[in-house]
Amino acid sequence: MLLGFHHVTAFAGDAQTNLNFYTQTLGLRLVKRTVNYDDPATYHFYYGDEFGSPGSLLTFFPWPTAPAGREGSGQAIGIRYAVPRRVPETHDPAGLRLDAVPGPTPRIESVTLRVADAGPSARFLTEMLGFKECGANRFELAGSLIELLEAPGMERAKLSSGMIHHIALRVADEAAQNEWRAKLKGSGVRVTRVIDRQYFRSIYFREPGGVLFEIATDGPGFLIDEAADALGTELKLPPWLEPIREGVMRRLPAL
Repeated sequence: MLLGFHHVTAFAGDAQTNLNFYTQTLGLRLVKRTVNYDDPATYHFYYGDEFGSPGSLLTFFPWPTAPAGREGSGQAIGIRYAVPRRVPETHDPAGLRLDAVPGPTPRIESVTLRVADAGPSARFLTEMLGFKECGANRFELAGSLIELLEAPGMERAKLSSGMIHHIALRVADEAAQNEWRAKLKGSGVRVTRVIDRQYFRSIYFREPGGVLFEIATDGPGFLIDEAADALGTELKLPPWLEPIREGVMRRLPAL
């Protein structure tokens, strides 16, 4: 069973600008400061509620030298996100569409996907992933909403700074994740192996319109390497990068 959104990951521009906006302007907590495991010269910031609860997480790869991107089909184009304070923001500093709305706790409320043909994507959401149709091209699962924006004939997007990389949905544990992996494979969907992200386990696949999805486990969570009152205060690396920590830190911009 899928439990709604786990996180949304996007490309940012300047690392310090991204950090200031999400912690100071939106009032989120930086719950983990790490690196892109596939590109350790790039930070990976996780923001969310006090403990980084699944469903509250926005994560970013700052990419200040990003090549030009291109808006198009096959991309997630906007997030509606609840924050405890009133913030009249419609975009973040890198240009990401962000509808910040008042809410009691930080939470991803909805994500908009732009696809060339809404039909196959709608069927995938409902018949494969278990979303329920709740309006014209609107689909809901466990309080999480996905909206489809149809753009026939539009070129495929080329991702860059200010664009969403993928959307992650939650499962309780690795057993549930393995069941989903088998279900997706059995239906002919190309899905990755289970990948260790330290704070959760992940599998990735694309829906028919081309948007990248992830299914992530709720655990083990962000407290495995930092105390609750110290989350996000130090650069945390996975064990396989610890031997080259000094080199990694030299390549990262100072904060």
